[in-house]
Amino acid sequence: MNTDIENLFKDKVIGHPAGLFVLFFTEMWERFSFYGMRVLLVNFLTMAAIGYNPGWEWSVENAGALFGTYAMLLYITPIIGGWIADKYTGYRWAVIIGSLIMTLGHASMALETEFSLYLGLVLLVIGTGFFKPTMTSMISEMYKKNPEKKDGAYTIYYMGVNAGAFFGMMLCGYLAEKVGWAYGFGLAGIFMLLGTIQFWLAGSLFGKIGAKPSKVHEVELPQNINEESIVVDETEVEEKPNPFTSLDKILIVLSSVLGLGYAINDPMSKIAGIDIFSALQIGDFEGQYVAVLVALALFVFLAIGRILRYTKVVRHRMFAFIIFAFFTVFFWLSFEQGASSLVIFARDNVDRLLSGSSATIFNIVNTLLTVVPLIIISYVLYVLWKKTYSKIPGSNIVLVICFVAMWAIVGWMLNRDFNTTAYDVSYNAVEQPDLDEKGIQKKNEQGELQFKYTPVTHGMNANSSQKIVSKTITVGEPFADYKVGDKKLIINKNKELTEFSFISSEEVKQRLLSHSESINKDNGFVNATVTKVRDNEVEITVSWFSILNSFFIIVFASFFSKWWESKYNPSAATKYAIGLVVMAIGFGLLAFGSMGIVDGVKVSMVWLILAYLFHTLGELCLSPVGLSYVSKLVPARMIALMFGMWYLAIAIGNKLAAVLGGQIENITKEYSLSTFFLIFTIVPFVAGLLVFTLNPVLKKLMHGVK
Repeated sequence: MNTDIENLFKDKVIGHPAGLFVLFFTEMWERFSFYGMRVLLVNFLTMAAIGYNPGWEWSVENAGALFGTYAMLLYITPIIGGWIADKYTGYRWAVIIGSLIMTLGHASMALETEFSLYLGLVLLVIGTGFFKPTMTSMISEMYKKNPEKKDGAYTIYYMGVNAGAFFGMMLCGYLAEKVGWAYGFGLAGIFMLLGTIQFWLAGSLFGKIGAKPSKVHEVELPQNINEESIVVDETEVEEKPNPFTSLDKILIVLSSVLGLGYAINDPMSKIAGIDIFSALQIGDFEGQYVAVLVALALFVFLAIGRILRYTKVVRHRMFAFIIFAFFTVFFWLSFEQGASSLVIFARDNVDRLLSGSSATIFNIVNTLLTVVPLIIISYVLYVLWKKTYSKIPGSNIVLVICFVAMWAIVGWMLNRDFNTTAYDVSYNAVEQPDLDEKGIQKKNEQGELQFKYTPVTHGMNANSSQKIVSKTITVGEPFADYKVGDKKLIINKNKELTEFSFISSEEVKQRLLSHSESINKDNGFVNATVTKVRDNEVEITVSWFSILNSFFIIVFASFFSKWWESKYNPSAATKYAIGLVVMAIGFGLLAFGSMGIVDGVKVSMVWLILAYLFHTLGELCLSPVGLSYVSKLVPARMIALMFGMWYLAIAIGNKLAAVLGGQIENITKEYSLSTFFLIFTIVPFVAGLLVFTLNPVLKKLMHGVK
C-alpha cells in the first residue's frame, strides 16, 4: 500500500511532486500580500495629507517606530505559532488559520482609519505567526524519503517567495500610488484570500501530511549532531541533559516582558504620548531604552549561563553561534532600510520622471521584467493543471482566477504607462528667500541666492507685499488629450510642493474637496495653464525600486549557489564579512550620489538601482548562511531556544533599522542626506572587518563544523 508521500511523488511537475507547487503558489500569494503591504506602509503614513493621493502626513520617525515594532513582532510570533502547529492544529490548519487572519488584517488596513490600521497590523502579526513556520515544515515532511531532492525543492519554493514579493510590490505599489492607497492594501488582501482558498481546496492531495500534530518534533541536523552525543576527534562525548532551572524560566519571562514592552511602548510613546516606562527615565535617557537594555542583559545572562553548563566543544560552538547572531543584527539594521528610509529617499530625493526615448526604453524594459516571469509562472500553473485537475479541480480553478486577474492588472498597468503624455503647465507661486537657521539667505554652489516657491492655492490669500511669479512644471496624464492654452486644476504630490498631478475628473475633485474639508485644511487646488505638449512621459513609482531586490536574487542566486559548492567556498566568517562589506558599498554609493545636493534637487535613479544591487549581493552572501549554522552548531536539545535567539537577532535588527531609518529627515536637516547614508556605510563596513579578523577564532570555536 502506497504512503501519502509515495502518492505525492506520482504526479510530478518539473520533476517534483505536484504538492510542492501547491505550496509554491500558497507561499507566493502570501508573500505577494505581505510585501505588497510592506512597501506601502511607511509611504502612506508619511505622504502629505493634502494631495492627489492623500496620506496621513506622519513624521518618518513616528512611521518608523510603528513599522519597526510590526517588523520585530513578525519574527517573534512564529516561535509561538510553530509550537501551536506542532502541538495542536497541525501544519495544514495552521496555514489556513494564519492565512484567514492575515486576510482580515489586509481588509482592515484598506479601510484607512487609525483603529483599522492598528487592528490590521495586529492581525497580520498573529496570522504570520501561524503561517511562517509551517510551510517549510510541510516540505521537509514531503521529502523525508527523497532527501536528495530536498535542495531542489527549497530552491523552487524560494523562487515562489521571490515571485510573490516581486509582483506584490510592483502591483500593490502601482495601484496604491496611481489610484489610491485602499486599492493597494485591498489587492494584497484579495490575493491572500484566494491563496488560502486554493490551498484549502488542495488538501486531499497531501493525504495525512501536515494534517495532524507530530507526536515527536523532528529537527533536521546536518553533520550528525544529536542531543545525546557529538563526535570530536572520532571520540564520542556524552552530553548530559541541561534542563531549564527556575532561574532560567524567570529570566525568560522578565526579558520577554521587558522586550515586548519596549516594542509596544516605542510607537505608543511617539504617536500617542503614552509612555509606560517613563518612571525609568535617567536624565535625558528615555525609560524605554533602560528597559530594553535590562532585557538584553538578562537574556545574555540566561544564554551564557545555559551555555556554560555544556561540555567544552558544545559550549564553544554555541559561543560561535552567538557571535554570528550578533553580527546578524548589524546586517539587518542596514538591509531593512529598504522598508523605511530608502522608500522616503526614492519618493522625495530620486528623479523618477522619464520623458521621450528614456520613457520608451523604461516601458520596454519594465514590460519584459514583468511579462517574462509571469509567462514562466503561468506555464508552471498550466503543467500543474494538467497533472492535478482531476484530483483538485477547485484549487486549480482558483489559481486560474488569480492569474487572469494578475494578467489583467499587468496589462492595465503597462498600457497606462505607454499612454501617458507629458504637459508643461504654468502656475502662480509666492517667491520667498530660502533662509538658514541664522536667518541668512542661502546660496547655491554658483553663489546665487536661493528662493522657495509656494504655489498659490484656492485657499491662499496672497497680499500685495508678496512677490508672485510664474512657475512651469511638467505633469503627466494617461489617456488625456490636452491642448496648449487649456485651463486645468493641479494638486501637489509631495510635501515639498514640487511635484503635481492633474485633477482629471469631477469625481476626483469632489473626493479631494471632501477630504480637505474633513481635516479642515486648504484643498491644495492650483490653477494652471497648459503651455506645451511633450512626448510620452512615465513616472516610476516609489515601490518599483523595491522589486529590484527580488529580481537580483532570482538573477544571481544560482551563481552564489555554485560558488558555495565549489572549492573556493569561503568560511562562514568570510561570507559574513563579504556580505557586510558589500552592503556597505551599496550605501557608500548612495552617500556619494547624494553628496552636496540641495533642496528641490533630485538624485539620479542609477545610484538607488546600484545600491539595491549591492544590498542583494550582500544578502546572498550572508542571509542563507545563518540558519544553516543554527542546526550545525548547537545540540538538538537547545535548538528551539537557539532558533528563537536567531530570530530575536533578526527582530532586533529590523526594529533598529526602522528606528534609525526614521531619523532620515532629522539627520538630513541637521547635517545632510549624504551623512545619513554614510552611517550605514561605516557601521556594516566596520562590522565586516571585525568579523573577518575573528575568522581564526571562530574556526577554532566551531571545532571542524563547516
